[in-house]
Amino acid sequence: MHRGSGLLGDMLRQADLLLFGLCSLATFYGMLLILSATHTVYKGTLRYVLVQGVGYVLGTVLYFMLSSLDVAELSKKWKWVLAFNVGFILLLLSPLGITRNGNRAWLGIKGVPLQLQPAEIVKITFIILLARQLVWLREEHDLKRFTCVLQPTLHVLFMFGLYYAISRDAGSGLVYLFVFVCMSFAAGMAARWLILGIGGAVAAVVAAWHFQLLRGDWYKRIMVVLDHSYDPQGKGWQQTRGILALGSGGFWGQGLFRGTQTQSPYRSSLPERQTDYIFCVCGEELGFVGCALVLVMLLAIVVRCFIVARDANSPMESLVCVGMAGMLIFQTVANIGMCLFLLPVIGLTLPFFSYGGTSVMTLFAAMGVVSGIKKRSRPEWLMNS
Repeated sequence: MHRGSGLLGDMLRQADLLLFGLCSLATFYGMLLILSATHTVYKGTLRYVLVQGVGYVLGTVLYFMLSSLDVAELSKKWKWVLAFNVGFILLLLSPLGITRNGNRAWLGIKGVPLQLQPAEIVKITFIILLARQLVWLREEHDLKRFTCVLQPTLHVLFMFGLYYAISRDAGSGLVYLFVFVCMSFAAGMAARWLILGIGGAVAAVVAAWHFQLLRGDWYKRIMVVLDHSYDPQGKGWQQTRGILALGSGGFWGQGLFRGTQTQSPYRSSLPERQTDYIFCVCGEELGFVGCALVLVMLLAIVVRCFIVARDANSPMESLVCVGMAGMLIFQTVANIGMCLFLLPVIGLTLPFFSYGGTSVMTLFAAMGVVSGIKKRSRPEWLMNS
């Protein structure tokens, strides 16, 4: 009994409690917004808040457990980690795979409310694996040589291609590409290769657009952003309603539980209000002030990841923190850009704020890895010597 309580005490003392506190505040704020977004249209049910709460509790357990994880030791078993990444995504092809809105991106068992999104979980192990690969190439070879740049590039393209070919979920796949760019830049990859890669990707998208090679609805998703009057009753409906809700809140908002569209009993009034458009709910009911608070909270979490990266005990651990921060940055920009009608809808939710029990769990797990790196960071006297 005493040994168990002592172990728990050690875990609490050694974990990054500041990072945990920031993540918890963001989650609680999100739960309040989810409560407001669902209590009218879903007839007063607390199901969504309760699921988010369970996700938070399980995420807390994962956070403190993974605070004891040594990513350097885990990365030494890179073959098993790679096998896990590929195998977990391939499970989408099994009877456990679930298709929603044309994307086969979830795993679940009939009758069991818990569903997992492999891309969310694999992102964590992918970041650890990529960090090891980049550091090994930098130390043993040179990240400025084409042959060395090609290896991690093929790695990320393989993961992106495998996941997209199975799930057709481009949004989650794009997170992998952005994380790769962030980590490669931090690892010291020559800027010319990054510029060439990004330029090539842009050219490929432009060519696909010109020759009409984009998948059916992607053309419309992009068109409604370029021309807001295009298909306002179809592909542009969600973003049109979202920007109206966001703009109607003004500086202080209409008041919590008082938003015109948020409290409408019709789901079509503000679609996906508890998930994709939770930021619009915040803007309508809490105004510019409420939205600014969301951004401050997320920025604080990202900055904390970068601080841990700066003080990390090894280059590999530092890159892992950069990857986790890049993941949060991309999802935040993609979601808010969608809500502001500046970017197309790619199905990414707002970290810690949008509804999704498994999403909250994996986010806390990712931050738990960062916490573990903080625990093993260099002491201040050594950094200043």
